[in-house]
Amino acid sequence: MKKPFKFKQFTIHQDRCAMKIGTDGVLLGAWSSLKNEPDSILDIGAGTGIIALMLAQRTIAEIIDAIEIDEDAYEQCVENFESSTWADRLFCYHAGLDEFLEEVDEKYDLIVSNPPFYSEDVSSGNSSRDIARQNQSLPFDELLSSVSILLSQRGTFSTIIPFKEKVELLALASHVGLYPIRITHVRGNPSSEIKRSLIELSFSQMKTKYDELIIEKGRHEYTDEYIKLTQDFYLKM
Repeated sequence: MKKPFKFKQFTIHQDRCAMKIGTDGVLLGAWSSLKNEPDSILDIGAGTGIIALMLAQRTIAEIIDAIEIDEDAYEQCVENFESSTWADRLFCYHAGLDEFLEEVDEKYDLIVSNPPFYSEDVSSGNSSRDIARQNQSLPFDELLSSVSILLSQRGTFSTIIPFKEKVELLALASHVGLYPIRITHVRGNPSSEIKRSLIELSFSQMKTKYDELIIEKGRHEYTDEYIKLTQDFYLKM
């Protein structure tokens, strides 16, 4: 059985989740802006619950909801929520995004999603992992149109996607009235290509703030920026 992953203020059990904890989720949980002091937060496709837990640590938001369609991941997410210090503020729904939209009238001040994004037909031999990774289970257009309904007027939506998908996502976002206010390009090391884009969207059209984050200077030698971003969470930072 895979060991739990211990962070400074909470522990994640992930033995039943197809998608294990990775850099993307931690980046998104640490990077998402709390400038508008959200009272309500939604994590779409919660997996282990890592991002919602990071946001519970970072905010005093009364409502932190999550949705997860995979039954094993949902049960594990609930377990991780219940064993945390913030159990009274965290709630996970076992539902698809379409079902959730029909049931909920709530508007959220912050929505986050680390979406499944391997649009190529790849198979790892593990079907639940493949569903979690391939965006046919949650296409960008469905994700963004849902976000535009669930997001409060002052709210923001933060996500992390492959850099090569950025143009498509921004085009789809503009169709539903969502515009980029902040984009961070992520490189593994100074000489590697841009691998990911962290994107923050809102209903306001304003000048987009761009910056770049490099994770490592050398093997296991993290940059000051990455340490600053993640040191409240990782035990060894």
